[in-house]
Amino acid sequence: MTSTNPFFAPSTLPFRLPDFAAIRPEHYAPAFDRGMAEQLAEIAAITGCGEALTFDNTVVALERSGRLLERARVVFANQTSADSSPRTEELDAEYQPRFAAHEDAILLDRELFARIDALYADRADLGLDPESLRLLERVHTDFTRAGARLSPDEQRRLREFNAELATLETSFEQNLMADTRARALVLDSAEELAGLSPDAIAAAAENARTLGYDGRWVLSLKLFSNQSELAWLTDRSVRERLLTASLGRGEDVNRDLVVRIATARAERAALLGLPSHAAYVLQNRTAGTTGAVEDFLGRLVPLAVASARAEAEQLTAAVEDGGELAPWDWKFYAEKVRAAEHDIDEAALRPYFELERVLRDGVFHAAGEVYGLRITEREDLTAYHPDARVFEVRQEDGTPVGLFLGDYYARASKRGGAWMNSLVDQSHLFDERPVVVNNLNIAKPPAGEPTLLTIDEVRTLFHEFGHALHGLLSDVRYPSFSGTSVMQDVVEFPSQVNEMWLARPEILSRYAVHHVTGEPLAAEVVERLMRARRSGEGFRTVEYLAATLLDWAWHSIGADTDPGDPLAFEAAALESAGLALELIPPRYRTTYFAHVFAGAYSAGYYSYIWSEVLDADMVEWFEGNGRTVRESGELFREGLLSRGGSVDMMDAYRAVVGQDPRIEPLLARRGLLT
Repeated sequence: MTSTNPFFAPSTLPFRLPDFAAIRPEHYAPAFDRGMAEQLAEIAAITGCGEALTFDNTVVALERSGRLLERARVVFANQTSADSSPRTEELDAEYQPRFAAHEDAILLDRELFARIDALYADRADLGLDPESLRLLERVHTDFTRAGARLSPDEQRRLREFNAELATLETSFEQNLMADTRARALVLDSAEELAGLSPDAIAAAAENARTLGYDGRWVLSLKLFSNQSELAWLTDRSVRERLLTASLGRGEDVNRDLVVRIATARAERAALLGLPSHAAYVLQNRTAGTTGAVEDFLGRLVPLAVASARAEAEQLTAAVEDGGELAPWDWKFYAEKVRAAEHDIDEAALRPYFELERVLRDGVFHAAGEVYGLRITEREDLTAYHPDARVFEVRQEDGTPVGLFLGDYYARASKRGGAWMNSLVDQSHLFDERPVVVNNLNIAKPPAGEPTLLTIDEVRTLFHEFGHALHGLLSDVRYPSFSGTSVMQDVVEFPSQVNEMWLARPEILSRYAVHHVTGEPLAAEVVERLMRARRSGEGFRTVEYLAATLLDWAWHSIGADTDPGDPLAFEAAALESAGLALELIPPRYRTTYFAHVFAGAYSAGYYSYIWSEVLDADMVEWFEGNGRTVRESGELFREGLLSRGGSVDMMDAYRAVVGQDPRIEPLLARRGLLT
């Protein structure tokens, strides 16, 4: 294995694509072990360097360290999310605490920090270029926030917290994946799926066959609360069963975990001298302070609630036989009202949104129109799963950009949701071009049948490819700044901007074509679809804000706070925020809120709407600056996308747009202007 482990040397495939054809689960542990040992030896070489202290022999040397470990970890992280197995889950549980300890061994190394601290103190006299200066400042901040200035006893306690949290967060995610699979709605007849399109019913039958329920139909749960099928299922009891299954995830397996995760994070923050985990997180975000976030969200809540209450009155009037509106009815009657008001039947639009056409003539074509990219499939290159595909990205003049992997179908081994991963970070330091992955969870149709999408799934395709573009168009020296390595509360900004191309007539007209007849979606239907976009914004904003303020409540507790029962804590938090609306459950409830209890968004779920302020304002800039789309795209690329974390995102935004972002475009988009 030592001589054949594919992680032990850099890949020789194009763009250093990992050699997935050779990688096996048994390769991970040896690569992790050797990788950690190699990086610690590299750190020892830095601290034991007998030469005069310099930026290159300390900060750049640190940036160069850990290459083997990084190669193995990025592939493993993608596999545990996109194609997990019992063995990878065992490895994840075993190694996450070890990774946390390894990172602590570096970040709490007193000799290493002393060198970094000395360079930081003299940074004005080092003659560094702007990106190198920013790297020094970033590294110094990372070490300081990680506890480099704590006493030995305090650091020992900090290591314990980090190891414990690594274990707890891994358990949360594994529990959630298993419970989400277990709570899938199994149905005995196609009649129970009345209201869904024929292709969606066929996909449910195929899903059942894949999961071992031959002759039945299965609706697997998506990560969020209000499952998309609720908009069309005509059987009210099936809607109730589906939403009940969704809302109950994690209650039996994650209740104790979330309490301990939240309290351990609060205790760790106190050890670092801060009142809460939220305060800790905000030290390294563009928002700056907890007060700034709370003021921003506080401005939105009453506007969103008022809009949602008005929508509820309208939906109640539409309920058949004068019955009461229930949470599992909202999306169903919202779709009916929207169809009546705007003459839009979303289910009838699915034949116009075939995955392959949306991808090539929509998502990829837009990238060509805006950034001059040319994207072609590389069937000669192997991805990590048969459903995942590899594409090569080049500039229109043939200059290579990188590789893009698209993995669009749901499966039992994949976690819910949609996301982007990076397998190779762009950097001039290592002369590497990017390799990035998009994962979605679209129901796979039977063999030979087309994959037809909802408009929300089309939007998700554009959104996630916006993240991919952020990685693909990176042009930085240091990998620490590559692509999406920006402050967390603005990482969604480029992906949200990319959603704008979905509705541009010159893009939409290319991909919105009936998959059988070839008939384009009629212009008047497109116009009605665009007018209908704001329908239901009150619901969507309340649903999102409820999850955001739930995250905020969990991570604003102090070290001495006992949250008690997590569901009671959740109810009290929503009541306090003014968002305890029985008809609108949070987009994510506590026990399945993977973004914050197993992901990178703890005390940061506000980032989506914080970023949307920039996004909505940037869309207006694109549409009204007097330049062509291609000219504007080049400015956006050069000024923002290519810079990654090497510049302050807000400074870069001002340099491109010429002013601070305004909130009014966001309020107008969401129908919240008063």
